Amino acid sequence: MRAPRRQPGELEGKGFLVCIEGLDKSGKTTHSRLLVKALNNMGYDAIYTCEPSRGAFGSLLRNIILHGQRRAPPVLEAVLFAADRFDHVENEIKPALKEGKIVVSDRYLYSSLAYQGASGLDLDWIREINRFAPTPDLAIYIDVPVEVILERITKGRSLMEWPKIQFEVQKVYLRLVEEGLLVPVDGNRPVEEVSRDILSMVLERLEGPSEA
Repeated sequence: MRAPRRQPGELEGKGFLVCIEGLDKSGKTTHSRLLVKALNNMGYDAIYTCEPSRGAFGSLLRNIILHGQRRAPPVLEAVLFAADRFDHVENEIKPALKEGKIVVSDRYLYSSLAYQGASGLDLDWIREINRFAPTPDLAIYIDVPVEVILERITKGRSLMEWPKIQFEVQKVYLRLVEEGLLVPVDGNRPVEEVSRDILSMVLERLEGPSEA
């Protein structure tokens, strides 16, 4: 017999961290925001946040990624993302979790593993410099073929959006799926179907462990 689902308001002091991962233009932001809206409509206290964050380090990273003429060395990228993540965790994620909120993060640690790992950095080293980051209660990977991603890029590509990079990043993401660190969802479907599946996955985790 399954334990009854935790009701809105029963997360007080515990919180619940969800992260949505995937390639660029896979729908991460759309589905993160739709998830927050759906949970709030159900009475849960859910908030949206993202990486790069909206803090000082995040602004620096956005300038480098979106407006830079060439990619920074992978080690520098990894360290900057870790610094931004520390700021994000300490100033946004942890305070919200302590208040019992459901935090939905549009990208998180797994983006560093995928993107900087795809650049040749050791995944264990990336994990080590991110040891401070709380493990999510649920980490979702929106799986969309690279070919579809490239069709969705209608304007100038950022430094991270070139085909070769996306194919290599996808390999790392799929490795993390195989290791059980990310739960995949087929993102190459209508938005409504994908959104419904993501919400179901989150609610299932919120239900708690089964009882005999």
